[in-house]
Amino acid sequence: MMILIQESPLQTEKTISLVELIKSGGLGGQLIIGLLFLLLIIVVYIYFERLFAIKSASKISSNFMDQIKTYVLNDKIEGAQALCLSENKPVARLVAKGLSRIGRPLEDISKTIENAGRLEVYKLEKNVSILATIAGAAPMIGFLGTVIGMILSIFEISNAGGNIDMQLLAGGLYTAMTTTVAGLIVGIVGYITYNHLVVKTNKVVYQMEATSLAFFDLLNEPA
Repeated sequence: MMILIQESPLQTEKTISLVELIKSGGLGGQLIIGLLFLLLIIVVYIYFERLFAIKSASKISSNFMDQIKTYVLNDKIEGAQALCLSENKPVARLVAKGLSRIGRPLEDISKTIENAGRLEVYKLEKNVSILATIAGAAPMIGFLGTVIGMILSIFEISNAGGNIDMQLLAGGLYTAMTTTVAGLIVGIVGYITYNHLVVKTNKVVYQMEATSLAFFDLLNEPA
């Protein structure tokens, strides 16, 4: 990435690379940029790890409940439980919990499935909240770097007395602003990935709710 700097109307434009810009920011600016880069890596890792996990959790045989219904109506509960074990998905684990309570009051079965559902949602949302935290914290960290850069620029002005080097001052200011830009980039990426995972998780939750209703309809079906 190259940044154009126009020195004067009569001078040609010069370029500065992003690496040079970061290096010129001093130790403080480099630490802020390094921290933001680390946060970006964490965001990317959590996003793809959770995305694949959620996609895997949502995949289940289209005729799963039809098979469960056949087993239950034929009093083959062990066969239904074996099917749930072979699927090993959140939906299947909910049904397995319900099957283990067959013969008890429906209220007891309902509470068991509800508690199992909460546990499955907790597993799906593992580390997702970290993305929301980074999305909010990264811009503030970037702004902190900018404020530090501004303070250092003002310090240089005060030490220079009447001999203010405008080129040095401008360099300090645009270097300080790079931390804000970096913070915003990390924050935006974190915000988008967080919301995308929330949408994906909600789809699995709806799938579990629909399956739970189908299971209760099955239990209420006349023998």
